[in-house]
Amino acid sequence: MSDQKYNSPEDPYFEDAQADEFEEEELISKTELKRQAKELHKLGETLVNLTDAHIATIPMDEELADAVAIARKVNKKKDGYRRQLQFIGKALRQRDTAPIEEALAKITHQHQASNAAFHALEKAREAVIEKGDPAIQKLIEAHPELDRQKLRQFHRQIKKEREKNAPPKAFRELFQYLKDVIHED
Repeated sequence: MSDQKYNSPEDPYFEDAQADEFEEEELISKTELKRQAKELHKLGETLVNLTDAHIATIPMDEELADAVAIARKVNKKKDGYRRQLQFIGKALRQRDTAPIEEALAKITHQHQASNAAFHALEKAREAVIEKGDPAIQKLIEAHPELDRQKLRQFHRQIKKEREKNAPPKAFRELFQYLKDVIHED
């Protein structure tokens, strides 16, 4: 009797065995299901609003890609767009969304990195304009491929432009020069 399994309702420990099996199953509340559906709906909306180049990088099966393509064609002010987004959300519930979310995170990271690079170039340009030679020296130490004479020339031209209230041609050219040379690294 010590090796006996409790498989029938007559056994005294049958209910305990059933309770253990019941606890192993994960219960998801209706509220949690709604929250997940809302997140997938937002994910679908994000997919629809991506550019063509970014959509090409997202790993989607044919059905989901077609649904996204249709939603992109539908007028966003019409009810058909809302229904198409609901369909995309439903389709996403039946799929593993981890690869899609990873691809979106990568796109977001690239965007943030390009914004940071843009702001760094703007700061470098402002430093050259405001501080002159000390800023040029720091910039050349960080990026030896820059031309000191050219940077000094831009500095002088920008000062003249500002004194005469002329269009900021050299200001723009300096930014473009920094962008071209520093991004080649």
